[in-house]
Amino acid sequence: MKGQIKYYLCCILLVSALGSPGVHAQILYDSTAVGMIRLTVSHIYNMEPEKAREEFSLIEQSYPGHPVIYLLKGFMTYWENYPLLPGSRECDVFEENLHSCIDLSIRKPYSDNFEAESVLANICARAMLLMFYADNDLTFNVIPLATGSYKYLKKTFDFTSVFADFYFFTGLYNYYREAYPQNHPVYRAVASVFPRGDVKKGLEELEKSARLSVFLKAESYGMLTWIYAGYENNFPKALSYSSALNTLYPRNPMYKAYNIKNLLLLREYDQAETMIEDYRKDKPNSFLDAQVMIFNGIIQEKKYRNYPLARQFYEEGMSALSMFGDYGNDYIGYAYMGLSRISGYSGDKASEKAFRKKGQDLNAFRQLDFD
Repeated sequence: MKGQIKYYLCCILLVSALGSPGVHAQILYDSTAVGMIRLTVSHIYNMEPEKAREEFSLIEQSYPGHPVIYLLKGFMTYWENYPLLPGSRECDVFEENLHSCIDLSIRKPYSDNFEAESVLANICARAMLLMFYADNDLTFNVIPLATGSYKYLKKTFDFTSVFADFYFFTGLYNYYREAYPQNHPVYRAVASVFPRGDVKKGLEELEKSARLSVFLKAESYGMLTWIYAGYENNFPKALSYSSALNTLYPRNPMYKAYNIKNLLLLREYDQAETMIEDYRKDKPNSFLDAQVMIFNGIIQEKKYRNYPLARQFYEEGMSALSMFGDYGNDYIGYAYMGLSRISGYSGDKASEKAFRKKGQDLNAFRQLDFD
């Protein structure tokens, strides 16, 4: 169920007091502010918190209390604590900042005078929260927030000529409205009550968002990577986008994982090993460390045929990922698929079948099994 919620919510991610002067100003028409926002967002995604906060402080001085200020605060909290886990103090701060962004974005006269900007801030904050809740299987938080978000999603189609970031949302809708029910027939009846989409147009809009967005460049490239690997089964195309992400944000552990995974799907084991060795020189991230154990298991299994060592990596990786909750499900699924293959090599059909079932239950896309 978590997977279905997550992909649906993708269509609904980024974009102090009321009397503060910054609230009543339109920040995204201020070229100086936009330049500082771009730099801040780039530093946030590249895991450079000190630089991000230095740039952010200049924006906050000019626009105190503005909804975008709280949106950026939410960004910083999320990435400084990646992967952000429910129940932590940092999670509370993250939620508080994004709810503040939503509340301020719908207040008058700001929402009336600057509708496009207010909608962008509003739906980006909602989408960040929704995807965080879906990633952590917090369905009880998803439903009430999702219910009120669709009306803002519909408005994004009116403003793509104003801010390129809106192409992220229209692209997701156009693509997923057609692709999701095609891949999950049980949802065709539900999808039929929504206006038709256009797969080709959706991909074009996501690519436009990746090129031109202020806030959503990284999210657009990430979604294109996800779509081409999972839905289109076009691994070379997926790798082109994950490589772009890794070039733009070389310190980001999520994007390193995307790129290594896509290399392994293409059986580019030497390049994957090189990326893993390069990562060891960077600041460590416990989540990526756990993912790398799974990747090393695939390399030992597929490249070196060292099945005992591959099994060891898979089991250690699964254990390390267990502390990250639902964030680790896909990678634990990959490990189960590897254990299934290793069992098959030794003729243990019962374990082969049992491990494969566990892997398929956890993997968002069954074809991403590295077979």
